[in-house]
Amino acid sequence: MADDDSTQTPDEQPDGQHAVPSADATEIAGSGEDAALEAAQEAQESGASAPEPPTAAPAGDGHAVPSEDAMEIAGSAEDAPLEALQEAADEAAEDEPAPREKPAVPGAHLEVDIVPEGADPLGRAAQEYEDPYAVEDDGEQPASQAAEDGEAALAEPISTAAIDLASGARYRATGKRKTAIARVTLRPGTGTYLVNGRTLEQHFPRHTLQRNIRQPLETVGYQERMDVVARLHGGGISAQAGALRHGVSRALLEADPNLRGELKRRGFLTRDSRAKERKKAGLKKARKKPQFSKR
Repeated sequence: MADDDSTQTPDEQPDGQHAVPSADATEIAGSGEDAALEAAQEAQESGASAPEPPTAAPAGDGHAVPSEDAMEIAGSAEDAPLEALQEAADEAAEDEPAPREKPAVPGAHLEVDIVPEGADPLGRAAQEYEDPYAVEDDGEQPASQAAEDGEAALAEPISTAAIDLASGARYRATGKRKTAIARVTLRPGTGTYLVNGRTLEQHFPRHTLQRNIRQPLETVGYQERMDVVARLHGGGISAQAGALRHGVSRALLEADPNLRGELKRRGFLTRDSRAKERKKAGLKKARKKPQFSKR
């Protein structure tokens, strides 16, 4: 049993007894104390004073007063969030686009200078002002006015007509329009029309057709001095009216050849060649096609 007690380690000592440090622990602790003394002695030998550890002076209440370095570090730590916010605000202000400025209107600073019509803009009162852009009136008339004057001239009767109105004078001619043919005879009279044994109003009830038929005699001024006798066949009512007008115009040319220029200018001697277009195979009329059905 004695041998068992002597082999117990210092940590296994019974309660009430202090642990005896071993020889190794004692040697390590002594070397740690000697290291500080040796460092101080070496510093004295080299002539440099050993650094004194910073000590905190006791305050009146017994609290330790922080050093200046600690206070500076603590102040910088407190100011760091404020500085970060300030930098963020500065960056946001730099990134914000500048407000758009309204562009200046060119010439807005100029004053309006109105010059009355006919006045000299340069104030040259001594010289007579002439507008370089004025249109000179060289006596030419506008096209519309010239056309109106031409129509008025064509509407005037021909004063140079000289037709022999002897009692036995007869002037015959043939007029055509489409498929209608009119054989016309002019003779001295009172201006009556006899068409296929009927009066003009009976054969042509339309006033437009009556006016067109009377135009040749009215143009030469013999509408009340000559009678018209005509035989019509073929065509319709409009085609027969055109054929009768053409026949009367050609009969007047037989009475006075000098009327050719004036009658031709007015279009009385021109044969109207317009006619109905013929029907084509596969079509309903000349150009009308049957209705297309896709299905």
